[in-house]
Formats: sequence, structure tokens, C-alpha cells
Amino acid sequence: MAARITVIGAGVIGLSCAVRLAEAGHAVDVMAREMPLETTSAVAGGLWQPFLAEPADLVAGWAQATYHALSRLAQEDETGVVLRPGYIVGLSERPTWADGLPVDLTYVNHPHPRHRGGWHLTVPMVDMTVYLPYLVARLQAAGGTLTRMPLSALPARGLVVNCTGLASRALAADPSVYPVRGQVLRMSNPGITEWWADDTDPDVLTYVLPHARHVVVGGTAQVNDFETTPDQALAAQILERAKELVPALERATVLAHRVGLRPARPAVRLETVRGAEGTTIHCYGHGGSGVTLSWGCADDVLAQVSALT
Repeated sequence: MAARITVIGAGVIGLSCAVRLAEAGHAVDVMAREMPLETTSAVAGGLWQPFLAEPADLVAGWAQATYHALSRLAQEDETGVVLRPGYIVGLSERPTWADGLPVDLTYVNHPHPRHRGGWHLTVPMVDMTVYLPYLVARLQAAGGTLTRMPLSALPARGLVVNCTGLASRALAADPSVYPVRGQVLRMSNPGITEWWADDTDPDVLTYVLPHARHVVVGGTAQVNDFETTPDQALAAQILERAKELVPALERATVLAHRVGLRPARPAVRLETVRGAEGTTIHCYGHGGSGVTLSWGCADDVLAQVSALT
């Protein structure tokens, strides 16, 4: 039975849930303080790869479902999704998140002058500047709406899907949600066609993620740091590391500095809570894996709505 559903939050999780629900025939209204291109999701490099999300078994299932969904979207030009080859260097053991996926994960010797070995693989990569507007268009085509609506509390009545990420600290009264600050540079693309991620030091993130019109260069993972203003000294360090990894960045120019606060939590919360006058399905705490888990979580949210209606 079709229901009227309010989705709170317009990042990649909120929009993915809203699209799934609207295309299943539900009347969906998305309300958010920030429009999609203002959210943390808009800062993301868009590489499909689990990061800072638990529990491992559920994350694996959500990630696999999203991998397949994004691979299908990569066949459509207007989505901003492509299947892009790249390298993970500084990691000797095979990444366990690739188990069960049709990923051609190959260990290669000396893929880079500074690294003896690395893993070569092709995975979905999402240009968030294109993908988020695509999701909005898809939502509206299915009859859904998107409204800027700052909320001081979650609606108490009706069927609500809470996808507010870090804001769930207040809106869901959940202090277990905490920020992991990510700072990146958006640069022109001088012709880079493969992505690179250096996992040598787990405390230092270095990645170069090329898209058609720009390159996302990062990054940081600063726990419990709420600062959203870019740190120029830190940006210089990020760029220096990135140029060592991909020297072609010497020919690139900086287009913008961006900061996003990843909504981390000891475990992703995907849970239905019944109240006296309404029901809330919580879906937040995805850490650095919002893109990677989005469609898998949206499928589970739809399943929970179906069980209710």
C-alpha cells in the first residue's frame, strides 16, 4: 500500500532512499536544511570503497548492492557515474571488501616509483556535482518533492525517514554520532584517467580521484573536528603528498577548497522506531561510505517501509 513519507536530509543517503521509495509508488517529500550540492556528500570524491563504516557484515552487503546499482548507472551518460580503473598502493593484503564482487583485483609490482607493489582494480566512481542533481531529477520524475526546511526536531507524526547524518546528534538525540573531518582540493584535470589511493599510513589519507571536469585531491580524517573552514597550511600538505603520488598534478590548477564532516558512528543505524503518533526509520552513521552504501541502505529502507504498509 502506498504511503506518504517524509525524508529528512538531502545528501546521497537521503536522496537514494527518497528515489527508491518514490519509484516504488510512495508519495515522498524530502525536507532538508541544506540542498544537495551544499551537503557533505557534495564534497565527496565519489570513489566506491567502504571507509569508516561498521558492522562489517552489513556493510559488505550494502556495498555489494550499491556496487551493482552504480555499475548499471555507469551505462547512462547523464548520471555522472563511470567505471574507472585505479590503484591502491601501500597495502600488501588483499582488500576484504572486494570479496564476492566481480572486481578484477590484481596485485602489480612497482605501479609507482615510490611503491613496490599495489592493487589494480576498476570500480564505480561518481562525480557528485552531476550525480546529486541527477538523483533530484529522478526523484521529481517519480513525483517526489524537495524543499529547503531547517528543522529543530524530527516530525513526530506520520512516516519519517531520518537521513540527517551528523545532524542526528541533535535531531535523533544520538551522541554516538561524531564528525570525521575531510578536507579536499578540487583541481582542474590535466588528463589524469586513473585514480590513486595511498594506504601506506592509516592516519594519513592521500588520494587523487579524476572526473571528467575536475580532480578531487585529498585528504584528511580528523576525528571529532567540527571545523568546516579549509585550513590552507593543511591544503598545502595534501597537495604536496598528492603530487608525489600523481606528478601530473603539477600541471593542474586549484579550483576550490572544500571541507565535509563525515557522519561516523560505531555502527550504521538503520532501524525502525515506532512512536505514539508516527514511525521513524533511521538511516545514518555511514562514515566515509555514504556513496558506497547508498543503494544498499535504500533497498533496506524500502523493505522496512513495505513491512509497515
